[in-house]
Amino acid sequence: MRPKRLILGTAGHIDHGKTALVKALTGVDTDRLQEEKARGITIDLGFAELAPREGLRLGIVDVPGHEGFIRNMLAGATGMDLVLMVVAADEGMMPQTREHLEIVRLLGIDQMVVALTKSDLVEEEWLELVEEEVSEALADTPFRGSRLVRTSTVTGQGLGELVEGLAAAAEGARARSGSDIARLPVDRAFTVRGTGTVVTGTLWSGSLRLGQTVVLQPSGTGGRIRGLEVHGARVEGVEAGERAAVALAGAAVGLERVKRGQAMVSRPDWRPTSMLTVRLSVLAGTGWRLKHGQRVRVHLGTSEVMARVVTLEGPEVEPGGSGWAQLRLEKPMLARTRDRLVVRSYSPVTTIAGGVVAEALAPKRKRLGSGEAEGLGALIGAPGPDALAALLDLASWRGTAADRIPVHTGLSPSEAGAARTAALEAGACEAAGEIWGAGTVEAARRLLEAAVDGFHEREPLRPGIALELLRQTLPMDERARLADRLLDQAAREGRIRIESGLVARADFRPSLDRRQAAFRDDLLARYRGAGLAPPATGELPERVRTNPDLWPVLKMLEREGELVGLDAEFFVDSEALGRARSRVADELGGSEGLGPADFRAVLPVTRKHLIPILSYFDRVGLTLRREGGREVTASRPAEGAKD
Repeated sequence: MRPKRLILGTAGHIDHGKTALVKALTGVDTDRLQEEKARGITIDLGFAELAPREGLRLGIVDVPGHEGFIRNMLAGATGMDLVLMVVAADEGMMPQTREHLEIVRLLGIDQMVVALTKSDLVEEEWLELVEEEVSEALADTPFRGSRLVRTSTVTGQGLGELVEGLAAAAEGARARSGSDIARLPVDRAFTVRGTGTVVTGTLWSGSLRLGQTVVLQPSGTGGRIRGLEVHGARVEGVEAGERAAVALAGAAVGLERVKRGQAMVSRPDWRPTSMLTVRLSVLAGTGWRLKHGQRVRVHLGTSEVMARVVTLEGPEVEPGGSGWAQLRLEKPMLARTRDRLVVRSYSPVTTIAGGVVAEALAPKRKRLGSGEAEGLGALIGAPGPDALAALLDLASWRGTAADRIPVHTGLSPSEAGAARTAALEAGACEAAGEIWGAGTVEAARRLLEAAVDGFHEREPLRPGIALELLRQTLPMDERARLADRLLDQAAREGRIRIESGLVARADFRPSLDRRQAAFRDDLLARYRGAGLAPPATGELPERVRTNPDLWPVLKMLEREGELVGLDAEFFVDSEALGRARSRVADELGGSEGLGPADFRAVLPVTRKHLIPILSYFDRVGLTLRREGGREVTASRPAEGAKD
């Protein structure tokens, strides 16, 4: 059975004993930097592993507590599944303790164990006061009722109870999915002689395997995994929730292009973004508010990017309040719907808000339209089918790439597949890798049908509307994809017919009123009377030439087989043309090297009419143009055949 793997993060004020406690639990000193050992404080992230019981593995991320290294703390905090809050019994709750508490709350972490370190240094009465202080600080948070354990790394007090408490808290944390798309936020990058570039990080989701091709975003640098380690041990693969070192091969993966803040992903189509639509919650106790146009620092994964806030529901979000906003990023970052992020002020630097990503590749928004707030809310909180339905409604005519649904909804590929099936059963439509929601599909169907009906009403003599013109009815960039799919479906259902690039209602037939019927008869009589020497359309009498029904009627007569269009200028009576074909076949069949004079001996017409007639004969295969003249095929057309 695969063990449950979770990320346990420490939190707490500087010098409250986080690193010493981790060492006591795991035997690992997570202060790896010389400066950390010299100064006695944690500066960067440290890592260890703890197995509280069989079937459970906790990857520990030890974060710095100094206020100057909060950005480093955030790089580790955004991947946590549960928190070990450390409070020194001799000092109690301190400023960074409270800021760390707010950060993990904003990140949506809901499992915590509190360790009261240095308990051997204080009296029982003081310990009780500190426990009361901690309980009060947790009272209005998701961590209310969290287990408090008195510990001492000197005497060993409470370490066993603390391990039990962590195992119990892990039961309430959701295991990460190894079947999800792979993402590893990079927190370190360095070179190893003989190995090359190595990156480390916590695998948030999915799995990685030796030889797998990966991409580092937002740089777009591609590489191949040549080596994997988990806490110093070489492995063939890494699963979600594990801490990994990944050796990369590839000409582009030098240290100048690989650094903290990037994210390693397995999908090359997972693109970085410069705009996020988010639900922001502003902390109540800081006095800060988020105003439209405010410059802030956005922390997501291991990345920190400056951004401007665009409020979507008013001029600002007040302390203790929440609202929809867009973050216009100054540099691109990789994000996914349902990601948690932290917002810090530009100056002075302090944590002021947290948020949940609703649109990772967001369209530019200034205000929310009708129903859009509800749709965004469903994206970050609704079950899979409802979340996808909301995504498709918000996308409207843009549609959504079907293979990017996991990124745009935060659903795993299997969950996205089930939601996609439900959407299609509910009326969504998929074509050429794009999917549109049921509401958009129904609107598109109405527009297409109205366009066909409107064309029939305006042009009752024409057989149908041109397919390309009909596609333009839909207000979208890739209109042909959806239009063609819906039209094909309507044709299969017998509601329309598509012939020669024209679309018509299945029961539609061109019709003539009394005036148009008289015009048709007059026009046909003119062409029949002219035989093989009809007038060009520009030579018809003015009243005929300027009649708006001229071309519709000519084309109708052509479709009915009464006339044959030789070219854009000449139409000819089909019976006269049939007789001419027969004469040419009878008298010249099998002959070669023929010129215009030879054909004029059989067809007494002027050169003006002969040339288009011969071109027509070439098209239908009666004659063949050779370098030395035309050849007449030996076969004879059927008598009186209409073309």
